[in-house]
Amino acid sequence: MTRKLFVGGLSWNTNDDGLRQAFARFGDIDEAKVILDRETGRSRGFGFVTFLDATSARSAIQEMNGAALDGRNIKVNEAEERPRTGGGGGPRSGSSRGSFDGNRW
Repeated sequence: MTRKLFVGGLSWNTNDDGLRQAFARFGDIDEAKVILDRETGRSRGFGFVTFLDATSARSAIQEMNGAALDGRNIKVNEAEERPRTGGGGGPRSGSSRGSFDGNRW
């Protein structure tokens, strides 16, 4: 089992420290991170908690899923790894947009 947990339904007021404090009783935490909107800097309402061991993570899921945190009932489960895509922007190969044909003006 993974040690990284997804925590959804967070209050806009929950920050990294508050998230860490809420889960610290279950074991040693490597990281607690509330995800912020890039443009506004405001919480997106979810975050991640990474424990140093899987037993602590299992305990946290059992006790914290559905529990209240900062006035909101949160959802806690195993985080799912998102596959990394090539992404990154820039021109795509094979695209005729913006290409220059030396024989045409």
